[in-house]
Amino acid sequence: MPIAPHDLELDFPEYAETIQRLQNEDLQFKEESDTYHKLDKQIRGLQESGIGTDDEHYSTLKKQRAYLKQHLYHRITNSAQTRH
Repeated sequence: MPIAPHDLELDFPEYAETIQRLQNEDLQFKEESDTYHKLDKQIRGLQESGIGTDDEHYSTLKKQRAYLKQHLYHRITNSAQTRH
């Protein structure tokens, strides 16, 4: 059974336009977003494959993803507020 991705556009549909704009206009946001998606893909790959990962390694990856998602969310919401 596939694990659902944590795409920013799926998790924050109300900011889909802002996310797209930032992807196109802000190189740092794009790089951070790409890193987030690669990390999410890595975590989902581990979950789907059933390949064991030690709890510390897996927890570290998930914490990195959560931190990066929160960071990106703040950038998205700040950008959306400054556009209005």
